[in-house]
Amino acid sequence: MTLEEFNAFCAGLPGATRVVQWGEAHVWKVGGKVFALARADAPELEAAVTFKCSPMAYELLKDEPGVRPAPYLASRGLKWVQRFSDGALDDDALSDYLRASYRMVVAGLPKRLRLELKQGLA
Repeated sequence: MTLEEFNAFCAGLPGATRVVQWGEAHVWKVGGKVFALARADAPELEAAVTFKCSPMAYELLKDEPGVRPAPYLASRGLKWVQRFSDGALDDDALSDYLRASYRMVVAGLPKRLRLELKQGLA
């Protein structure tokens, strides 16, 4: 998944917003909370994509080829991984994990924000 494809995918999720921070990382948030980030040397190149995952997904993914515990985030005990190549996790699977990350973050938002997101879907 290129940086352009990553940004296009995340832009399609309801209420998702992008900021560029932390040394040119494209950081996607919902309700002000990060659900994914990516960086690449150029927009058309494969991106290193970092996302939140469930404890079970973390255990399954962290040792797969092309995936590692997310730098900085996982070292703080958070269940985040980074796909740095498509060795074991292709773009379709990555998209599924990005959707799951988004849903986990939405589920943790205050009820008012969750309702606003739902109303935006109607």
